[in-house]
Amino acid sequence: MSKTIVALDCMGGDNAPFEIVKGAVEATNENKDILVKLVGVEEQIKEELSKYKYNSDQLEIVNATEIIETGEPPVAAIREKTDSSLVKCLYMVKKGEADGMVSAGSTGANLVGGHVIIGRLKGVQRPPLAPLIPTKNGAALLIDCGANVDSRPSHLVQFAKIGATYMENIVGVKNPRVGLVNIGAEEEKGNALTKEAYQLLKETKGINFIGNVEAREIPEGVADVVVCDAFVGNVILKLYEGVGGVLLSKIKGTITNGIKNKLGALLIKKDLKKTLKTFQIEEYGGAPLLGLKGLLVKTHGNSKAVEIKNSIFQCATFKEMDLNNKIKEKLTMED
Repeated sequence: MSKTIVALDCMGGDNAPFEIVKGAVEATNENKDILVKLVGVEEQIKEELSKYKYNSDQLEIVNATEIIETGEPPVAAIREKTDSSLVKCLYMVKKGEADGMVSAGSTGANLVGGHVIIGRLKGVQRPPLAPLIPTKNGAALLIDCGANVDSRPSHLVQFAKIGATYMENIVGVKNPRVGLVNIGAEEEKGNALTKEAYQLLKETKGINFIGNVEAREIPEGVADVVVCDAFVGNVILKLYEGVGGVLLSKIKGTITNGIKNKLGALLIKKDLKKTLKTFQIEEYGGAPLLGLKGLLVKTHGNSKAVEIKNSIFQCATFKEMDLNNKIKEKLTMED
């Protein structure tokens, strides 16, 4: 089997390049079938690599002299900084020099570059960002979480189809349950967008639409695919991250408070660690921008090595399962 080639934007994000390079080293040390092209300022990447033991056949440096900062206007940045790490990654995917790319850099620049440089699959109206989020029963796909703030009902229908295809082929969920985020379970609840989308989804063949889901039901795992516009999805994602962080902090504070609690914590340490790990969003990798002609995984701006590593693994899984062709087939078959 040929290696999966991943272009990694080493200069994007708050922790570049040290956590980015560390994630690449960990990924390649764990999986011998991955080749990572480290794209960024060569001297800085070499300095980080000198800290680790790694297989030189799996890591290749591609020099880039420019960096797109988070606050830059995305369109201008993509157009003007052609020798930036992000733009070089985008073109590597477009030209087939990489099977996929991972970036913790500017979300806006990633979205613009994905549309303009990589391009959309035929039939895709609006590519959505779609991260996996932890639930009581495993994970659900939140689609869209940041790409399309102003969506039309037809866009939400496509998100449902794309999301169902993802969960079937990448996560292995048979006949995934598709829920529409709303303020109530009743069919007549919501705004004009959700009311019209509900009717369209109810009539859409090829998906298992279960109706409206309220935000409090999402962590319970009532739906495998959680459909919404990017404004709502981003609020859900950020609240998830915030509440999760506070709970983890509170739990750690409690079990280290006093000798009795510390002794009890020692007895359940292994099981507790395993349980808490399932509720850490970074364990699921980044958010793929689905519906492009190539694979683009956007990770959090503050990503640590573990999220970079898991995002690289995502690219390998997407390639292995031929996700893009399956999305094309789904959209063609049902339209």
